[in-house]
Amino acid sequence: MKGIILAGGLGTRLQPLTKVTNKHLLPVYDKPMIFYPLEVLVDAGITDIMVVTGGNNAGDFLRLLGNGREFGLRHLHYAYQEGEGGIAEALALASFFVDEDRLCVVLGDNLIENSIRPYVEKFRQQPAGAKILLKEVPNCERFGVPELEGDKVVKIYEKPQVPPSKYAVTGIYMYDHQVFDIIRTLEPSKRGELEITDVNNRYIEQGEMTYDILEGWWTDAGTIESLLRANNLVAQGKEKKRPTSNEKKEQPGERVPFTTRNLP
Repeated sequence: MKGIILAGGLGTRLQPLTKVTNKHLLPVYDKPMIFYPLEVLVDAGITDIMVVTGGNNAGDFLRLLGNGREFGLRHLHYAYQEGEGGIAEALALASFFVDEDRLCVVLGDNLIENSIRPYVEKFRQQPAGAKILLKEVPNCERFGVPELEGDKVVKIYEKPQVPPSKYAVTGIYMYDHQVFDIIRTLEPSKRGELEITDVNNRYIEQGEMTYDILEGWWTDAGTIESLLRANNLVAQGKEKKRPTSNEKKEQPGERVPFTTRNLP
């Protein structure tokens, strides 16, 4: 299975932070944003990865990520998107890289708490089609929202005024290779883009879409508010994993720095 990280766009909702850089290079707590989707894919066992980016700062990704060795990759692939043609257009640039394989797509500004490995393994067992991951959120009208009937997705509505469910479609998608045939048949939306929601709805019409509910927290980082939320969630998670002072014990031969707190 191939991994695709979509890291293009102008990041206009994050200005002035993005006036001089791509939003996916902005820091989220202690790492650049682009590190998180890379780590998600590698943790899921996907090590053949392409980053699709664009704009004036595309070269910064190569300088930052190199060949992916820091993430345990033998090689990291890149593609360049000209203009603002939408998520589906950016994905189409990876068709030669994916070839006949399956793929897992992660939007570069999406951050999650837990591993997607269980969902990826389920998709590997799926005969064909696609899988999306859903998450219950209080403001689902900001996202694509699925209409559900039991274990089936009936349709996905893009930023509906009256959401048909309480779930958002997260920016993690899994497809078989026919996704590129579907993209080639799409017409641009009213905003002049090829929409990933139209891709997903085509799979739904074909009866080949499955879904899972994502465990743990999920957020995008495409606005000032959501970027702050992403920083806070990551920081809180790191703090929980940090050992408390009571758990820190001096190892044999280790010197404990002198402070007044060492005094009885």
